[in-house]
Amino acid sequence: MLATKRRKQTGIAAVISAVLLGVLVFAYYRFSTSTGYIDPADHTLVLRGQKVYANDCAACHGANLQGQANWRERKPNGRLPAPPHDVSGHTWHHPDAVLLDLIKNGLVPGVTAPQGYESDMPAFKTKLSDQDIVAVIAYIKSFWPPNALAAQKEVTQEHPTPR
Repeated sequence: MLATKRRKQTGIAAVISAVLLGVLVFAYYRFSTSTGYIDPADHTLVLRGQKVYANDCAACHGANLQGQANWRERKPNGRLPAPPHDVSGHTWHHPDAVLLDLIKNGLVPGVTAPQGYESDMPAFKTKLSDQDIVAVIAYIKSFWPPNALAAQKEVTQEHPTPR
């Protein structure tokens, strides 16, 4: 009787573990840019991204995604100003996985920037969750016109992982 009860409990624990694993796998693939496209039509995600962007990105990239003035001209320290994230910038040329990597890890020479490149772009991996970063990307993309969204979606599907 006791052995049957233990087997039943073990079976229930295995089912619960499998369900939890399934939820974790679903969440990973839902928020992982290496496996999918971040959809700016997800209004809940965009609203979350709007808040995160206002708190953590707007100071450098502008409240209206306009970037810093003269963003293509080097500052006296040799670094470039923060680029715009609206369609006038180059953000929409990058796959989602690269955008996630840039926000999470900053510009890394030899990985997401040319060797020896120095940048003022910080890494947000200790400040923002992956879900917050995905939300910021969805928010930024919500401002792009259909042709830029289509081009960016295509490059994301062609190059789903960074590096």
